[in-house]
Amino acid sequence: MGIIDGYKRLRSEAYLKETYKASYAFVGIGGHSLANLYPVIHYLQIPLKYICVRSERKAALVQAKFPGVKAVCDLSTVLADPDVKAVLVSASPDAHFAIAKKVLLAGKALFVEKPPCRTAEELEELIAAAAEGGAPIAVAGMQKRHAPAVRMLRQRLRRGKLISYDLHYCTGAYPEGDALTELFIHPLGLVSHLFGKAEILSCQHPSKETILLTLKHKGITGTVELSTDYSWDGAKESLSVNTTSGLYELERAEELYFTPKAGNLAGIPLEKAGLGSGSRRVIFAPDRFSPVIQGNPVYTKGFFGEIHEFAEAVEGRKADLYNGLEGLRDTYSLMKTIKTTIINN
Repeated sequence: MGIIDGYKRLRSEAYLKETYKASYAFVGIGGHSLANLYPVIHYLQIPLKYICVRSERKAALVQAKFPGVKAVCDLSTVLADPDVKAVLVSASPDAHFAIAKKVLLAGKALFVEKPPCRTAEELEELIAAAAEGGAPIAVAGMQKRHAPAVRMLRQRLRRGKLISYDLHYCTGAYPEGDALTELFIHPLGLVSHLFGKAEILSCQHPSKETILLTLKHKGITGTVELSTDYSWDGAKESLSVNTTSGLYELERAEELYFTPKAGNLAGIPLEKAGLGSGSRRVIFAPDRFSPVIQGNPVYTKGFFGEIHEFAEAVEGRKADLYNGLEGLRDTYSLMKTIKTTIINN
């Protein structure tokens, strides 16, 4: 057997050995769940015992589509079943808090899609409910924290001295919900994850759709543009981090580049003297050519990682949980201050 064949065999065996024994339930079956979460559950072969939806009509459709899964409309049926060890919640954002609290008080492991709640006070209620109910795991679906490019960037930023960062999160209009807690939680959660707790030095609100921030963390200061006054066709999500060794650029949270600094000699930039290389290097970029899971957007954007690590933790195996509810305190504190500043201004 050749080296390549041996590698393929080991890879397939590793996948087959990764089995899940606990019973799981899923609450919700909207477009986001079907596109990004259910495919991961199917790939990993996580055993769903229940899918909970709001209407009998939808339950009948779910029952026909997912053989072997019980479709129910009453969450209490799921929570009363001692076989169910974990519940994944991805319903409407307004329903997440109430559902998540019930799951935690029932002592079940919880994965709840963002936003898990609307306010910092509600977040504390969920944390308290997890403690009261004895829930072993309580995480939110902050999938960017599990994206390969973000994980690589976080590791690299720990090695060098940081100077500043510049983040832009710009989309089209969002009339269907609260942009701060449903959209802007993404970039605010990302900078909290990468740089730690932030102090708001400046918060400007030049239009109803746009927020401009200057944030100070321990060891780095950054500027942030959050806006729904652009276009969905040309939506922009970018982060540039300037360090003493060079510039990191994160695009759409799934591509990572690095441009090293050439340095100087006696105050003269080496680049101007034709010395040193400042060429941009690819640290991570998805392989869209090879038909493997690692090149799929559900993997590169972090959906695979967040579900995989949650299931690993439920099964009692070692897992990297970057998205525990306690770890969202800084993000919700930021959102609370932003909302208060905007209202007062």
